Amino acid sequence: MVDGHRLVVIESARLGSLLSIPIGSGPERTLRPVICFLHGYDEAAPLEIHRALRRHGPLRKSSSPMAREHFIIIAPQLPPPGGDVWFGYADPVRQIVQGIQAGYGGDPDRTYLTGFSFGGNGVFDLADLVPGLWTALWPVDPTRVPQKDPGLPVWLSFGEISRWHRASFIRALNLKDAGEGNTGDRVYLDQEKDHVGSATSAYADDRIYSWLLTQSRSRPR
Repeated sequence: MVDGHRLVVIESARLGSLLSIPIGSGPERTLRPVICFLHGYDEAAPLEIHRALRRHGPLRKSSSPMAREHFIIIAPQLPPPGGDVWFGYADPVRQIVQGIQAGYGGDPDRTYLTGFSFGGNGVFDLADLVPGLWTALWPVDPTRVPQKDPGLPVWLSFGEISRWHRASFIRALNLKDAGEGNTGDRVYLDQEKDHVGSATSAYADDRIYSWLLTQSRSRPR
């Protein structure tokens, strides 16, 4: 047990994963919201899974305690060499997430997809390749603009890489500036950080986890 949550390594046929479970979670209890985190470059196997998947993202020690206390977090790890290849692992990620929903009391109405850098690209790729699984998307400093609208609520956290294409992201996704008090289904926030700093600040920000919790399939639209 670490800081009110349990960490469990899950082995599957194609991807290992690190699972964080808030104490008191389980299939017999109230369903918990789920965050699936897609890592970026340099966190693929054979880097040790705890070290890899706690380097950035919601499982990093400096990230908001709200993530680990309120959400089930599942973080799959790519096999070597990793890279911008999450699109090739859509089905294994789907199987892992559905297994968490069924076996650990994850809420299908509140299942969110986030990722940093190449993982941010994976957020858009898997939204397209695994439709119907995700409730909302949270890409953090993705390196390329999506080719099509994902049709889901989006919070985009800008960093130094995505900032180069800021206007294209905003136009393609019809985003409004969350820093100006916008709290709708399509928002962005630019805290003027570099690439790694954008992940550190984003995953420490309670506002974004609170925004995720407003997104539910059961919510009238």
